[in-house]
Amino acid sequence: MRKLSFRDKSIIAGLYLSKFDLDGLHKLDFDSFSAAFNVIGFALDVQPASIKNYRDEFDPFYPNNRKGWHKRSMRVYCRAIYDEFGGLQLEEFSRLLKKIIYKDHDLDLLMEEVAKTEGEDSSFAKRLITGQAAEHYFTQKYKEVDLFREFDLEDKTKLGCGFDFRLVSPDRFFVVEVKGMNEQSGNISMTKKEHSVASVLRDQYFLFVVKNFRENPFHQLFRDPLNSSLEFERIEQKIIQTSWSARV
Repeated sequence: MRKLSFRDKSIIAGLYLSKFDLDGLHKLDFDSFSAAFNVIGFALDVQPASIKNYRDEFDPFYPNNRKGWHKRSMRVYCRAIYDEFGGLQLEEFSRLLKKIIYKDHDLDLLMEEVAKTEGEDSSFAKRLITGQAAEHYFTQKYKEVDLFREFDLEDKTKLGCGFDFRLVSPDRFFVVEVKGMNEQSGNISMTKKEHSVASVLRDQYFLFVVKNFRENPFHQLFRDPLNSSLEFERIEQKIIQTSWSARV
């Protein structure tokens, strides 16, 4: 597949949501268009309104209850995407959309399939909310936090070091672990490593919780989360590990 720009990806997402309507939403495990616009928009690092506008662009071409941008002709660059991808059916288009939105493409698709075979809840929407969408929300919004405004941002999401981002200045640093949730309230969890790093760094460690992707995302910040208003409960699980052997 040719290299796609951010605009191309946004248009493809809009085309998908217009063509497949509620069937497309449910295929991706969304329960509303507003949730899809928010999650896909932040996952692609574009404004959620852009996804909605591109859906509306294609609505006059599909049988749904929306009129869309029916009073003007389709823009040339949208027509090009329509001609290239509009003929795809639901299964093929869904896989394409996941591939262009997931940051690690094939690896994320593989992990989604593996999780399903192991009986875990790893839906497309949930994976984006708890990871990519929430992280991109943070990169767009962190400068709005007064304490972070003069800091440079370093992405540590792939290092498994107990936090997602490091904020640095000439004389100090902070670290931030980002969590995301679909609703306005709910549970968050910390891994053993996150908890250990937070206990060492104390007021240099922040939890940045993005809430309400379902409607209108907002965030809440917790400094030194282990000594904050949050009350963490230690949960221990006994895991039965299965392995497979063969004689060679």
